[in-house]
This record gives sequence, C-alpha cells and structure tokens, in this order.
Amino acid sequence: MKTCCIRGLVLCWVFFVLPVQSSLAESVDPLVEQFLARSLGDFSEDLEAAKSAGKKGVMLFFEQQGCPYCFKMKTQVFNQKKVRDYFNKHFAVYSVDIRNTEEIADFQGKKVSQRKFSHRFTNQQDITPVIAFFDLHGKLVTRHIGATADAKEFLLLGRYVVDKVYRSKSFRRYKRELSAQQ
Repeated sequence: MKTCCIRGLVLCWVFFVLPVQSSLAESVDPLVEQFLARSLGDFSEDLEAAKSAGKKGVMLFFEQQGCPYCFKMKTQVFNQKKVRDYFNKHFAVYSVDIRNTEEIADFQGKKVSQRKFSHRFTNQQDITPVIAFFDLHGKLVTRHIGATADAKEFLLLGRYVVDKVYRSKSFRRYKRELSAQQ
C-alpha cells in the first residue's frame, strides 16, 4: 500500500508538477527582463544612482525560479508599458533571487548573500513574490507580499508609495477607500 502511494505521488510529480515548472521557465518578454534589472552587486551604489537620477526610491522584486505568482507578475503586470513607464519614472527597479547565495553589498555597503539579504524583507521565508519599496536612504517604507491582482492594482501600489500614503494607512485600507469613492 505504501509503495503504491509513493508511486502515485511520483507519477503526479512527473505528469503534473514538472510540466508546470518547465512552462514557468519559458522566456519572459525582454522588456520585462530589462525592467527588472539585476543589481551589479552593490545596492549602496544602486541607491546613489537612484538619487542621482531623481527617483523617489528603490523597488525590489524578490522572486525565485518556478514561482507561479512571480511569473504572473512578469507576464501580466510588468509586461504592460504603462506599468514600466510609471515605475521607471519613480523608482530604480531591481530583481532579487531569494535563493541566490552570491555575495552582494546591501544598502549600507555591508557584504551579505542575496539569500540573507532577501530574508530581511521576506520574514525569513521563501514566499514570493515580495515587492519591497525603500526610500533614498535604504530604509524599507512598505512591502507587498504576493502578486497584485492586475496591472491596475500594481499601479495603485506605486501611487501609494510615491504619494507616501503608507505613512498614514495600510495599502488595503487605501484601496478600500478609493473603491468607496468611485
């Protein structure tokens, strides 16, 4: 009986999970890959570049390979021109692989692995995506755990940060109040 269950699980894995994972590994629009820039390994330098470029802050997209919600963000949200234009205007945008063990420099210039850096902002868990926003001093101002429903909600999240609404209310409350006004 036990062997039969194990075989069943293996077959499910082979026929259902692996095909889904491989389809998630399909290529993403090159414009999305360009939008989600990879840091050159020093977030303190990236922060200075954001300041010099007149950005409002830095947005980090914490992701991992095989994450269906990360894939959704890349193929249904980040692929929208209005999203890329708005976020490129206001933020320096970078992707961070939460499983990568390469050493980087954090916003203060301290050396740390990408994985440990990620855990600071993902509550030490491997939940992705996490979209984190930082001010021009490298201080976390807000984060959103999980994919947004669509491009419209993601743009609203950007506005929430740009207008500094996070100082007075949660994103959920902000959305609810805006919905009530319409």
